[in-house]
Amino acid sequence: MEMPASPIRRLMPLATQAESHGIHVHYLNIGQPDIFSPEAFWKGVREYKNKTLAYSPSPGYQGLRDAALEDFNSRGIPLESSELLVTTGGSEATFFAFLACFNPGDEVIVVEPYYANYSGFAVESGVKLVVLTSSIETNFELPAIEQFDKVITNKTRGILICNPSNPTGVSYTEEHFIGLAKLVKQHNLFLIVDEVYRDFNYTDTELTPILTISGLAEYGVMIDSLSKRMSLCGARIGFLASHNKSVMEGAVKLAQARLSSPTLDQAGAAMAIADTPPSYFADIRKEFQHRKKILVAELAKIPGVICPKIEGAFYAFVRLPVDDAELFCKWMLTDFQLDGETILMAPGEGFYLTPGLGKNEVRIAYVLKEDKLVRAIQCLGAGLGVYPGRTERELAHSR
Repeated sequence: MEMPASPIRRLMPLATQAESHGIHVHYLNIGQPDIFSPEAFWKGVREYKNKTLAYSPSPGYQGLRDAALEDFNSRGIPLESSELLVTTGGSEATFFAFLACFNPGDEVIVVEPYYANYSGFAVESGVKLVVLTSSIETNFELPAIEQFDKVITNKTRGILICNPSNPTGVSYTEEHFIGLAKLVKQHNLFLIVDEVYRDFNYTDTELTPILTISGLAEYGVMIDSLSKRMSLCGARIGFLASHNKSVMEGAVKLAQARLSSPTLDQAGAAMAIADTPPSYFADIRKEFQHRKKILVAELAKIPGVICPKIEGAFYAFVRLPVDDAELFCKWMLTDFQLDGETILMAPGEGFYLTPGLGKNEVRIAYVLKEDKLVRAIQCLGAGLGVYPGRTERELAHSR
């Protein structure tokens, strides 16, 4: 098995080494919000009554399932109990979707750059990813439906989309999904949509959940998670949902094989969903919108850096004036500091399947408070100013 290394985590040892030398590292590599988790979550954990911390049911703790179903239905996402599975984070939900929908050797279309862990799930399940490429020059817009149609073969079994996108921050509209819906029905494909960042939408247009689109009952699969919108990454609570009975029956069997998701975290999540006020989510969205503006403004001060339009999530997929972004990211940790500070970013090449693409790009997670975010981008600018691997064009520009 040739499991790819994560571009998000593989430079962590260098960051740890830098910290051991007294350097403060600003972590821009991973989507770990610094917002406090809801108080209701901690209350749910404290008030857990059982004297023994037992397995929960494989489909999920009933209190959490009830709270989640009520929440989804209140959002206009109609679900019945048999159509929802609690998973150990959105990652397990995605992996279960691969295993429940596809067989080894099947092909699944994704748009690159894409969430790097999709590659790992594909390797684990024996599925082949087929890519369509989006570009920073066009703000990573979704390729035309005709481009999807061209790469469909007799082995194609699905399309996987992340909306809003991790890593690019682009948001896809209802019009996009209506076009994709026609395509998957025509070719009898699954349309899996990772909606983990649904609440981080900065456009004036509401996002359309996949399970609300008419005619997709047999084709649509939704991935969701509490990790981002409730700042509960460590709780590992996700959801897999579909109106397709066979998919959900298969997913439940997979859940039984792994026994259960963490019981105590599910108890906390149940209360968090039920009792967290809407203002919590409104405040988080407002905060990340503010951070996005700060990030874009600070990046604009650095010569040679290209930042596309950001419409959702909390990532920017940025082009740097370097020949090799991974070497630059390593250099920032091993050979550079600005008054005792440096940064860790995720090299862009690992978010592509096509060899050579993303080599001068990075994913930046703007999950730091304003003062730290500004300081982090100042470190980036200072590092680029003295980096020996800058492109010839940028060297000429700076002379």
